[in-house]
Amino acid sequence: MAFLGWHRETLRLKCAGLSPAQLAERSVGPSALSLLGLVWHAAESERFWFRQVMAGEEPAPLFPSPAAAFDVAADPQQVVQAWEAWQAGIAFADHFAATAPNLDIVGIEPGEGPVSLRWVLMHMLEEYARHNGHADLLREHIDGQVGL
Repeated sequence: MAFLGWHRETLRLKCAGLSPAQLAERSVGPSALSLLGLVWHAAESERFWFRQVMAGEEPAPLFPSPAAAFDVAADPQQVVQAWEAWQAGIAFADHFAATAPNLDIVGIEPGEGPVSLRWVLMHMLEEYARHNGHADLLREHIDGQVGL
């Protein structure tokens, strides 16, 4: 959980102090990848893996498709919504993991089958680590900041 928290904080720091326009800035065409898109994607990942897969809830998706999370605009309201959705997902995930009886409890990934909480936590570490690499490059492209 500490490593997952560290990776979540890394993404937050990569986005800190930027305007909505900077958060929505794309690195290279035709990619739609932006820091704001990464925050939305993280929010959707937290929601999917912990609420849907592990808790068995059926929350409405944040976007019509996974790729739509990256199709964002430089809208201050969308920034607020992204942060709120992401923080809500983190809060749910942290509470779920803290109250789980062990890491071997099983949830069902739609179309794939059973996965353990241990597997989901490892997957989330991998997901954040990969996307934090993207965030490093995006932030450097935006304002030259590295090593945040």
